[in-house]
Amino acid sequence: MGSRPTFDIADIVRNHRPALEASHRLSTPQRRVLTAISRCRTAALGGHVEVCEHGDYERIAYNSCRNRHCPKCQALAQEKWITARSERLLDVGHFHTVFTLPMELRGLAMRHPAEVYQALLQGTSETLLVLGRTRLKATLGITLVLHTWTRELAFHPHVHALVTAGGLALDGSRFITTRSAFLFPVVMMGVVFRARMLHALGALRKRGSFPEWTDQGYAALASRVARKPWIVYAKKPFKRSRHILAYLGRYTHRVGIANSRLVEVTRDRVTFRTKLGRTATLHPVEFLRRLLWHVLPQGFHKIRHTGLYASTRPGGQLERARAALGKPQRKRREGPAQKLERATRTCPVCGGILRRLPLTSTRAPPPTTP
Repeated sequence: MGSRPTFDIADIVRNHRPALEASHRLSTPQRRVLTAISRCRTAALGGHVEVCEHGDYERIAYNSCRNRHCPKCQALAQEKWITARSERLLDVGHFHTVFTLPMELRGLAMRHPAEVYQALLQGTSETLLVLGRTRLKATLGITLVLHTWTRELAFHPHVHALVTAGGLALDGSRFITTRSAFLFPVVMMGVVFRARMLHALGALRKRGSFPEWTDQGYAALASRVARKPWIVYAKKPFKRSRHILAYLGRYTHRVGIANSRLVEVTRDRVTFRTKLGRTATLHPVEFLRRLLWHVLPQGFHKIRHTGLYASTRPGGQLERARAALGKPQRKRREGPAQKLERATRTCPVCGGILRRLPLTSTRAPPPTTP
């Protein structure tokens, strides 16, 4: 168990939320996130007493908010996700590819996040599946994770893709392994991605999803972004796919920033680590404003599985790919999530079992009122 961070984003929320709401208009989901973060692991959500079966130890534990945007309570869910996905991964190398929304479309994404994020994930998926079918004559296994922030909390929507280094032949006869050091040429991926995204956004506009876009304004913007290259980043395949899953896990169950990155918090500034030993400093209200940029639309799923990894039924494509590879599914082993759960149920004094007893009447988090 690691040491507790010195500073807590919940304190920033409690101290500076009134000033934020006085100067900025917040959506209902954003207010709910602030409420959840400020109440997480406090008496406001109720709790329980953990008592050693031998009477050697006792502690009060308050309930977590379980909000997916909370920086404190998603560690266990993250480890469970990594373990579950590791078991489903095919025993082949995997590429890590990143597809980025152009700067010119970020304003649209802020105004219409659900529509643009969906188009971004769909465009990424279609790009990889189409190139897999045309270049490899195979169906790839793909896991996508939407990520909207930089280390400085700037708004920068992009999708991380974990992609099998090969795929199941279209006729299902064999597994075709790519011999290339990279998945596909990045320029080619950028061209297909651009076409798929612009088609999706154009279709949304025709359905009335972007009422602020006039015919002239849309044509001008589409022409401008169509002339520029769209950024796709690719790395050589990872041999240990759990490493890339652990990397992606930092974004699957956390949004924006963790408490551990806070360096200093005062009445008028928040300093936090960015990268390469650097730090950034913001006024607390601006810090919260940036944090709320990354609140996802209600019910939106930022993790998607497609191609071979979309298959869940027995006898589906994923099982056929395993059979073609001659490598069975990984057996379930105790992962970090199970070890963490076991550690939290163990008395730190004698190693006995900690039993839970009611503290007060509790209610199910997260809170529904903003």
